[in-house]
Order: sequence, then C-alpha cells, then structure tokens
Amino acid sequence: MGAETQDTVDQYGIPIIPDPADAASRKHQAIVDAALTEFLAEGYSAASMEAITSRSGVSKATIYKHFGSKERLFLAVVGGVLPKTYAGLKPFNSTIAEATDLRAALVQLTTDWARILLRPDIMSLRRLVIGEIDRFPQLGQLWYRVSYEMNNGPLIDAFTELRARGALDVPDPGLAVQQLVAVTVGVPQLVHTFSTGTEVDGAELDRMISSGVDLFLARYARS
Repeated sequence: MGAETQDTVDQYGIPIIPDPADAASRKHQAIVDAALTEFLAEGYSAASMEAITSRSGVSKATIYKHFGSKERLFLAVVGGVLPKTYAGLKPFNSTIAEATDLRAALVQLTTDWARILLRPDIMSLRRLVIGEIDRFPQLGQLWYRVSYEMNNGPLIDAFTELRARGALDVPDPGLAVQQLVAVTVGVPQLVHTFSTGTEVDGAELDRMISSGVDLFLARYARS
C-alpha cells in the first residue's frame, strides 16, 4: 500500500489524499465522482465498492491504492465536497457592511443562502452527513466550521462594524446572526431536510425571508 494511503488527516479528521498527476488524476476524479454518487444514493453502509468500481471504470485495486479503504474514501470524498458548499455566498457576506440598503442586502444574501441550502444535491449531502454523524462525527464538525467560517463569521464581522457605526443595535453579533438565520433560511432548510422531494415554493420562500429580515431589523435596526 503506497504512501498516499497513510493515516494522515487534517484538523477535522478528514484524510489528506495527495492530488495525483496526469492520467492518475483523471482516475482519481472518476473515483471521487462515482463514490459521491454512490454514497449519496445509498449511504455509507449500503454503498458498494463494486458499484463504485463499475461507475468509475477504475479497478478496485486502483481505488484502494488511491484511498486505502471504504472509510477513508467516504471521508475524503464527503470532506472534499463540504468546503465548496457555500462558496457562492462569500462575496455577498463580505459586502453587507457597505450596503447602502441594508434590508435589501440582507434579503438578497439570505435568499441566495436559502437557494444554495435547498438545492437537491446539498439537501442530499446534508441528509447523508446527518445519517452518518454517529459514525463520522468529524464530518459534522467540518460542516459546522465551514458554515461558520464562510457564512456566520463574515456576518458577525459585518454586524460588529454596523454596530460601531450606529446602524444596528446588536449587543451580541453572534446571537444576532443565529437569529437572522433562524427566521429566514432555518425553517425552509429544516422542512426540506426531512421532506424529501418537496418542491421549493419560490413565492413562499421570498415571503418568509422578507418577513424574517423585517423581524430581525425591527429588533436590531436603529431608528
């Protein structure tokens, strides 16, 4: 078994798999794509290495050479996807403090946030991590940190700055962010997590988010 299958992990306990080059890189990506499809469809326990082999077109020996075991494959694949989940929100989070219309900016941010969270692929990934949280708690910890660092953290910074300017009265910016999430994206995310196949009602989502932002500003905006 090669050096790439050693038990080297990151701060979250996710295996660090070196990026291969050239033809090996194409095989590596084929394995990742096939494994993610299989794990999302079947969960960890029911997922078949034979099915991953068939989907990827790569031999089982090659899969084990790249990843070492089914467990490491699962952690590496899911752990590799999670940090990309909220990537599209970063520019919006970083500009909230400079927005000329704070209400409109918060509605836009939380709407974009909700539409990412409610995507079928993200919902499937969320259910997968929840379903395997006892076996792989490091994935839950990673998802929490990714969410905090890409979403909550920048908003806390923005609310702190808006408080300093006198635009918001937020004694506890961290709590304020949690409350904003709860009254905007929280309920739709909860509903769609456990109601598989439920279509997103755009008008109802817009109504809920607008109302939630108004509720948030009614509490925290300075008159």
